[in-house]
Amino acid sequence: MGLFFLPGVASAADIDGANLSLAWGVPFAGVLLSIAVMPLVVPNVWHHHFGKITAGWALAFLLPFAFYFGIHAAWVNFIHALLAEYMPFVILLTALYVVAGGIYIRGSLRGTPVLNTAILAIGAVLASFMGTTGASMLLIRPIIRANAQRSSMTHVVVFFIFIVSNAGGSLTPLGDPPLFLGFLKGVPFTWTFQHIWPDTLFLVVVLLGLFFVWDTWAYRREPAQPAKVEATEHERLGFDGKFNFVLLAAVVALVLMSGIWQSPVVFDIAGTEVGLPGLLRDLGLVVVAVISLVTTSHRVHTANQFGWDPMFEVAKLFAGIFLTIIPVIAMLKAGTEGPFGPIVRAVTNPDGSPNPAMYFWATGVLSSFLDNAPTYLVFFNTAGGDVLQLTTEMATTLAAISAGAVFMGANTYIGNAPNMMVKAIAEDRGVRMPSFFGYMLWSVGILIPLFVVMTFMFF
Repeated sequence: MGLFFLPGVASAADIDGANLSLAWGVPFAGVLLSIAVMPLVVPNVWHHHFGKITAGWALAFLLPFAFYFGIHAAWVNFIHALLAEYMPFVILLTALYVVAGGIYIRGSLRGTPVLNTAILAIGAVLASFMGTTGASMLLIRPIIRANAQRSSMTHVVVFFIFIVSNAGGSLTPLGDPPLFLGFLKGVPFTWTFQHIWPDTLFLVVVLLGLFFVWDTWAYRREPAQPAKVEATEHERLGFDGKFNFVLLAAVVALVLMSGIWQSPVVFDIAGTEVGLPGLLRDLGLVVVAVISLVTTSHRVHTANQFGWDPMFEVAKLFAGIFLTIIPVIAMLKAGTEGPFGPIVRAVTNPDGSPNPAMYFWATGVLSSFLDNAPTYLVFFNTAGGDVLQLTTEMATTLAAISAGAVFMGANTYIGNAPNMMVKAIAEDRGVRMPSFFGYMLWSVGILIPLFVVMTFMFF
């Protein structure tokens, strides 16, 4: 779920998850069920009041928490979630949304199976170098525009989420937050490419093949379109708003800077320590977004149908998720002593050796519904936390943890941040997207069988 930002120092915001009951996870489950069920049962109510409903679930956690643990503890955890997690998340997502929205890919874009498959393949490559969010924000608008004349394109966006928003980001620490955290722990920059490229190649190639067959079948069933002569029909491929590519590189540079630069300067805000690198990163991202908005012509934004509704939707929903997930992450961090103890114990064989297959599935399933960055760290430490050992003799185990955290983020809309953003942008463009559970039918039917095969092949 997480994006390209460093988690804040927990310190005063730490909760002893071993002493929490599963009941504290009810508000988080309530948010998820609201996202899943209410658009189907009461679509008008959800469309107009999803922000209020999400805020209600957040209060359903904060108020009882303040009652049982004290107002100070509730305030400290609220500030921690806001400053160390939510604000970096929203700022980065907004910067990428704005910058990518300032790049217009013009030319003859016709949504044929060949073109669609090519865009997904390009996105899979870009995702490992500019992040799954960056690649998704850059390419989702062009692929929707290319298929605008088609009556059936839900499958295009679903496979886009599978490939560009998730699977493609597994080859470098730039691709997805869990891998970046591993890099900060000492995992070499090229380690993921060296050890996960066969898994990634298998998953991406099979998904591209399935998509091409599916899209070809759907394309042939499209009703005949009357011939049209349009100005863009013979227009050569090109880009408007090219300066935003420079700004996109600046976003990546700011994120890398905040992860690599170690500074002793720390600001304590209500118990949450905010480091100077992270603060400068966020300020820099705000500046980048403002520069993009000021320098990008209105014509480019109009051509991209740029608007703020998708960003507002994701920001509101994830505000509730980041708050209600606090006790769930604490219970997970408690390891074998917490409510999730059976899951943590399941990854170890009777002889005490790690079980890579179970690490793959445990990390993956939890990453499908929780923040994949802390989930990665939990199982990283469960496997011993020794970087030298994990990257050598236990390489298969670390590969399983990494692959599970990245690949299975595609299992649900909330598994990875760009999933929800892509869904929101697609719906804003009139694409009929499946519901929360409807999307899971796609992922269970397509991804889970592939993950089972990968378990036997690689883990």
